[in-house]
Amino acid sequence: MLEIDKLSYGSRWSQKKPEHKLVLYLVLLLMALLGTRLIQLGVLLLCAGLTCYLLRVGWRRYLRWLAVPLAFLFTGLLGVVLSFSWQADTLLYSIRIGHLALGVERSGLITGINTLCRSLAALASTYLFVLTTPFSQWVLLLKRSRLPLVLIEQVLLTYRFIFIFIEEAAAIHRAQSLRFGYVSLRSSYRSLSMLVGMLLARVMERHKQMSIALEVKLYNGDFHL
Repeated sequence: MLEIDKLSYGSRWSQKKPEHKLVLYLVLLLMALLGTRLIQLGVLLLCAGLTCYLLRVGWRRYLRWLAVPLAFLFTGLLGVVLSFSWQADTLLYSIRIGHLALGVERSGLITGINTLCRSLAALASTYLFVLTTPFSQWVLLLKRSRLPLVLIEQVLLTYRFIFIFIEEAAAIHRAQSLRFGYVSLRSSYRSLSMLVGMLLARVMERHKQMSIALEVKLYNGDFHL
């Protein structure tokens, strides 16, 4: 079981109706996207504190969850905040690169801060919804939204194969580590290339086994959702 499933099934809101959690999420998301920076900061603190309480986790663990998307976010913000100019006087902070000046404009800095606040608030509200809603409730929401069954089945199968993919990758990596496959940079590259090749073969084999199991159970092409 993935960590996200352990957290969602063990949260204090695991038995709450998914419709109520979805409505709360949409309200918080709208506040994060359309509200002022003060409102966005309030949404961030509210969602972060509520998530830690409902999942029984500490602030340090929650901040580690934020670290991964923040790396991509800050990379994107560099293109918003930094700008080139022929005149360094128009920039708050700048460095010379030939005849051009690379630095930060006031308008770009304000836009970057607004984008950061909006993104963090939206991310925190999304974490609150995802980490407190088990996957079985996701399927229930998809069914009640009148989506085609074939689309829901694809979501279900994709989610299932995430488990298979991670499980096989972890098993291969563990076996390689026991054989000192990652003791140096050269051996790490070699082991990683072998892992990718073996992973594809193992996942295809698991897919074949699942297909055989479904045929034994007289699978006719429809999942009973």
